[in-house]
Amino acid sequence: MNLECKFVSFDSALSVAGDAMIEGYASYFGRPDQGGDIVQQGAYAASLAALKREGRAVKMLWQHDPAQPIGVWDVVREDSKGLWVKGRLLETIGKGREAAALIAAGAIDGLSIGYRTKRAVKNDKGQRVLTELELWEVSLVTFPMLTSARVGAKTDSIMARDMRDMAAALRAARQDMARP
Repeated sequence: MNLECKFVSFDSALSVAGDAMIEGYASYFGRPDQGGDIVQQGAYAASLAALKREGRAVKMLWQHDPAQPIGVWDVVREDSKGLWVKGRLLETIGKGREAAALIAAGAIDGLSIGYRTKRAVKNDKGQRVLTELELWEVSLVTFPMLTSARVGAKTDSIMARDMRDMAAALRAARQDMARP
């Protein structure tokens, strides 16, 4: 089984409350990411139903490291926009405290899904349209892949926005350098 990852920045719905609750979209439907993949609405439905049936949950990890769970996703659901998540960072764990501080400061502004593709098709533009995914985890990450979504934290200072813009410019430059 190959685990794939897709990254997305938190959108303006993200909030970090004093009790370390976070919420936002981990994936958006119909938007191509930097790899050209598009997640189709309904792609997570079977996976979420299977997890519920089996009494399992989507894991909250730090930077896709399975050795570093940092919290619990209390709600993971599809809506008309994408995959919405709400959870709690565990501040009794060092990385949980660190994640809460980094999000609040604007230093971490991304979510990434870890999944296995079960079904995909190519569209007329040659993009892979992901129609069914087996969702394993949603991680807090430094570099998101879907740049159209932006972070919105409890406090959104000018400096934090500038840092995110700089990070986006660095990601774009890195990708340009990697192209043949």
